[in-house]
Amino acid sequence: MQFAHTMIRVYDLEKSLDFYQNALGFEFDHKSDHENGEFSLAFLNIPDSDAQLELTYNWPCEAPYELGDGYGHIALYVDDMDAAVARIHAAGYELDRGPKTSPSGTKQMAFVKDPDGYAIELLEVK
Repeated sequence: MQFAHTMIRVYDLEKSLDFYQNALGFEFDHKSDHENGEFSLAFLNIPDSDAQLELTYNWPCEAPYELGDGYGHIALYVDDMDAAVARIHAAGYELDRGPKTSPSGTKQMAFVKDPDGYAIELLEVK
């Protein structure tokens, strides 16, 4: 098996595309609109990976989604925490936590929330 993608539902597709592309550096792959099902799918490539992130927008969407008690976070490795944090700030977003040393004491970690409130963990790999 190979990991294919992670799908999350988003409230504002354009705002989410902006966050994942400009704050995190994901690359836009393609978007498809499904008139009969009343939803749009946008796929983003995760740099240096074969995996993708699928953003699903159900229309009309009248209120933000409840994330649920079972959801944790998406974790991403970054080569340079300072550069990742600078990119997030330059895109107009703020960290939710960190950067700080991970509980294992082996790497730096930080958290940022996307426009829908999904937690994104950044882990520095050196």
